[in-house]
Amino acid sequence: MNMYEEKAFFRFEDLRVYDKALDYIDWVMKATQTIPEGKAKDLSSRFNHAAIKIATHIAEGSARKKLQFVHSLKMAKSMVRECVVYTTILAHEDLIPEEEVEVSRTHLMELTKMLGALIGSLQRPRGERRRYGRDTGDMDEVEDTNVNHEEDFDEASTGFDLDDDLSQRI
Repeated sequence: MNMYEEKAFFRFEDLRVYDKALDYIDWVMKATQTIPEGKAKDLSSRFNHAAIKIATHIAEGSARKKLQFVHSLKMAKSMVRECVVYTTILAHEDLIPEEEVEVSRTHLMELTKMLGALIGSLQRPRGERRRYGRDTGDMDEVEDTNVNHEEDFDEASTGFDLDDDLSQRI
């Protein structure tokens, strides 16, 4: 049995966005292996570091209070944008093929959406859910005034349980 098939000890390992970040790290490492030594090698090293920081911010923030976790997720989004810049520079220098640029951008767009969804779920007051209208696509919000944004980020307040299917979507 693979160690990742067991139930995760660390809560962030259950997040799909964390898995997606790990997939992106793998992609970056493979894509930058073929870059020749020299100035561009430093750029590829920075690219690898930025990709790793996406997953690192998710992991580090998950052990903190909810507001601090949101801050860490926003830092992960900043690293996503940094990776967009590295992708663009490498493409302009013809160091990665156009097909790989599209793969990178697709990964990064998905990560941005997933991080945004998780941030949104953590910022909504406990018990508040967003529902989309069937015909109009409009969102109706249900309010809950019993909110404590400073509670510890643990099983009871992770945001994973805010919406039953949240961790399935993210």
